[in-house]
Amino acid sequence: MNYVIIGAIGAVSAILANRGIAVFNDGLRPIMPEFLEGRMTKAELVATSFALSFGLVIGFGIPVSISASILLVHSILLGTDIIGTWAPSSKFGAVAAAVVGAVYGVGLLSGLQWVVNAFKHLPVNFFNAMGQIGAPVTLAFAAFPAIAVGNQYGAKNGLITLAISALIRTLFARFNPIALGSVKVSLSPEGMAMLAGMIVLLAYAAGERQSDTAVSTASLFGDRVGRIRKNVIYLAIIGALVGAATSLHILAGDPISLNLVSKGQISAAALAAFARGLGFVPLVGTTAIATGVYGPVGMTFIFAAALAVNNPVLGGLLGAVIIAAEVFLLGSVASFLDKFPGIKNSADSIRTAMSQLLEIALLVGGANAANAILPGLGTIIVVGLYLLNEVAGRPVVRMAVGPVTAILVGLLANILALLGLFKPPA
Repeated sequence: MNYVIIGAIGAVSAILANRGIAVFNDGLRPIMPEFLEGRMTKAELVATSFALSFGLVIGFGIPVSISASILLVHSILLGTDIIGTWAPSSKFGAVAAAVVGAVYGVGLLSGLQWVVNAFKHLPVNFFNAMGQIGAPVTLAFAAFPAIAVGNQYGAKNGLITLAISALIRTLFARFNPIALGSVKVSLSPEGMAMLAGMIVLLAYAAGERQSDTAVSTASLFGDRVGRIRKNVIYLAIIGALVGAATSLHILAGDPISLNLVSKGQISAAALAAFARGLGFVPLVGTTAIATGVYGPVGMTFIFAAALAVNNPVLGGLLGAVIIAAEVFLLGSVASFLDKFPGIKNSADSIRTAMSQLLEIALLVGGANAANAILPGLGTIIVVGLYLLNEVAGRPVVRMAVGPVTAILVGLLANILALLGLFKPPA
C-alpha cells in the first residue's frame, strides 16, 4: 500500500506540473504563466525548473529523508516538478510524466529503505548519528516567526517576538502535560512557541491597512482564480493521496514535523504542521491568485489534519476536502489579503525566515552528526566544506551543506575504518 500511494503521488503530481495545474516549488509557480501564455519556450521552462529544484532534491530533500526514514515531501514533489515540465505538453507527454513520476516515487521509497538497510552492514553504522541532523531544526524552528518579524518590521520587534516565543516555550516545557479535568493533554513546547510567534507576526501584519485607492487582487486576477477552480478535482485527488501518505507516516511536509513523527510525537507534529500552515497562507495564496497555478499540497494544512486524525482513510478524505475548500476560498483569501497588505507582504518575509533558519539549523545538525561519527575531525570537515562552498560561490545551496557533509563524513569514517585508521566506538 505504501508503494502504491507514493507511486500515485509521483504520477499525479507530475501530470499536474505537466499540465500547468500545480507545481510545488514556490519559485517556479510565478514562472509558469510565462510558459502557459507563450512568453517562454519549453526549453527555458525545463532549464528553470531544473535549476530551481534539482539541488534541493539532492542536497536537502533526500538527505533529510534518510536521516529519519520518512520521505520529506520536497524530495518527491520537487522531482515531479522537473519531470512534469520536462515531458512534452501533450497527451503523450502527460502519460510519460505519469509513468516516470510513479517510477520516481516508488524508487525514492524503496531506495530510502535500501539505504537504511545498507547502513546496518557497514563497518561504521552512522545511521543513528544521522538523526542528529534534524534535532536542531525541531528546536530552532520556533524562532522563524521572530525572524520574519525582524525582516519585515525591524530587529527590535523581532526581538520582542522571540522573547514571547521563548516565554511560551518555557511555560509549556515547565507545566506539560496540562490537566483538563481527568484528561491530560501534552503539547509540544516548540510547536506552541512557533504558534505564538505566528500570532504575533499576524498581529503586526494586520496593523497595515489597505489604502482606499488600492486595486482589488480578486478582481485583477479573477480569471486565474477561475482556472484553479476548474481543476479542483485533480487537486483534490493529490490532496487525498498526500493526506493518506502523511497518516501512514511515510511522508512529511517539513523537517520539524518529520523529526517529531520519527520520535513518535504525532500530536506535536500535527501542531507544528498547523503553525507552519498559517505562515504559508499568504505565500501560497498570493502566488496562486496571481498565477492561476496552485500547489499540489495547497497551503499545507493537509499535513496537520492527516497527522491529527492519524488514519490513512480519514487523512485522505480530509486532504481532498481541505484542498477543495482552499481553492473555493481563494477569492475570499484575496479579499482578506487586500484588506491587510501587511499579511500579504509577509509572504516573502516568512519564506526568507524559513530559509535562513533551515540553513543554520541544518548546518548545526550536520556538524553534530559528523562529530558523533568522527569526533573532532567531523566538525572540521563540516565547517571547512561550508566555508569553502561559500568561497566557491555556493555551488551547493547552503541548507544542503550540513546534511550532505554529514553523509560524506559517514562514508569517510567507513573508509578510515577499513584502512585501520579509525576504530568505531563499541
